[in-house]
Amino acid sequence: LGRRYNSGVKQLVLDLIPTPVPTFANFVAGRNVEVLAALRAWLDAATLDRSRILYLWGVAGSGKTHLIQACVGRGCALLFTDTSNVPPDAAARYAIDHVQALTDDMHQTLFDLINRQQMSSGAVVVAGNAPPRDLALRRDLASRLGSGLVFQLHPLSDTEKADALRAHAGTRGFPLREEVIVYLLRHSRRDMASLVQMLDALDQYSLETGREITLPLLKEMSQPSLV
Repeated sequence: LGRRYNSGVKQLVLDLIPTPVPTFANFVAGRNVEVLAALRAWLDAATLDRSRILYLWGVAGSGKTHLIQACVGRGCALLFTDTSNVPPDAAARYAIDHVQALTDDMHQTLFDLINRQQMSSGAVVVAGNAPPRDLALRRDLASRLGSGLVFQLHPLSDTEKADALRAHAGTRGFPLREEVIVYLLRHSRRDMASLVQMLDALDQYSLETGREITLPLLKEMSQPSLV
């Protein structure tokens, strides 16, 4: 276990840790428990009324894209991707992210899609960075988005992120020191998916080097090496 590791090995460890697939199970809800419950009920509902439209909004890092991708993992068709702006035929549920970035042509497509879904048994979940009334959208589209269920997503506090990291470390079978948490929150990307990915990489690096998870080990793994 006394092997030496250079920057190439450190990068290999980081590369071997896959980015977690966004699911409802690995979404850290914090103050968003009600939103998570509503989304699950929306996906499981056999029939839908006014909740055929579900709109999520919040600041960057609040979890909107995670939840949209989780909906896609549960069968929603993702609309307005880099490869296609045309809605797939006859999808029961659609998911749209970053609605504030859509073009005028996409506004029309989304408006028509919502109308079509309202006349059928389909539904749409949309995410944006502000409430529908505050978006630079066509008035009729903003009105449609606001006519269903609208939820604000709240970003996790540092305390909630720290609790989530401790819980994740516990599932992997190692204690997490406070100084490691503080360093991760100050020097890593602050979204939970990136923090968890970094923690998984640290655990793997600890196993590869046969060393305990400490702040010096984290700094060694995360900073460039001169070796």
